[in-house]
Amino acid sequence: MDNPTPAMKRPVFIILLVLLSTASLFAQDRRPALGINLEGYDYPYPAEYFTFESQQQSMEMAFMYEEAGDPNGRTILLFHGKNFNGAYFGEVMQALLDEGFNVLAPDQIGFGKSTKPDYYHYTFQQLAQNTKALADSLGISRTVVLGHSMGGMLATRFSLMYPGTVETLVLENPIGLEDWKKKVPYQGIDHWFRQELDKTYEGVKQYMSQSYYDNNWSPAYDEWLYLRTAFFGQPGYERYAWNQALTTDMVFTQPVLYEFSDLEVPAVLIIGQRDRTALGTGLVPDSVAATMGQYPKLGKRTAREIPDATLIELDGIGHLPHIEAFDRFMDALLSTIN
Repeated sequence: MDNPTPAMKRPVFIILLVLLSTASLFAQDRRPALGINLEGYDYPYPAEYFTFESQQQSMEMAFMYEEAGDPNGRTILLFHGKNFNGAYFGEVMQALLDEGFNVLAPDQIGFGKSTKPDYYHYTFQQLAQNTKALADSLGISRTVVLGHSMGGMLATRFSLMYPGTVETLVLENPIGLEDWKKKVPYQGIDHWFRQELDKTYEGVKQYMSQSYYDNNWSPAYDEWLYLRTAFFGQPGYERYAWNQALTTDMVFTQPVLYEFSDLEVPAVLIIGQRDRTALGTGLVPDSVAATMGQYPKLGKRTAREIPDATLIELDGIGHLPHIEAFDRFMDALLSTIN
């Protein structure tokens, strides 16, 4: 056959693009799709379930609770972030167990393996109350409390509500160190719901890469992307998306920063200095967005506002210190709670 002309080459090129695109889709689906409660996915430690009544409905709160082989008599309670669940604390749990800590890592209602209700009035107070009931059911009366991202807002609320149960509050790159509703026009739950339904595997990966890892993606991060996207389009996904929308609205409308000065427990802030996470930056002009999520400044300001606070700054690290720089994070954590 004669050499193909440019016009003849073009369809072949288009076919190759389609095949490459399809290959990308297959790559992201190499592991099986998951249900919205992560059915079929094994957590780092056995998942158990706490059943309780809340807002006139029965709830199941998934959790991992492990006791140290050589216990030091202390327990640490881990609060996950909004795009995560207790599973991403697996390596942290192992290190803490090795140090003698018992470890409790729940999935909050609406997240991970826990119930995704058709409707729930989400407040940080409600989630804190749920977690306190779980701890009481296990006979846990006092803990170190660690919260990452949205979990930092919840850990703060928990410490404000139950100060007698908290040894130390540890905030790992918490969100909510600024009041975004002062800068971002209110969108409403329907907006966040539509946004959630529009999310794609590639879109979530791009967001995580840019926001969490400074565009330096590592295969080690694939697991947390999988757990955030493997149920897209699966039965019940709209219910999952609705719960995500409700919790986004909770984060936006229920700031805790005005009460940092009321904390009665020692606090440690571990702040990755590259972090720029902020809710709603795409809804404001670039000049306004540039003023948001300035964690080097926010960490210092928050440490001044909390009566008994220690600030540990991790240079060159973003929103997920315990994933991106595990050893540095654990050194910082253990130096303050041991």
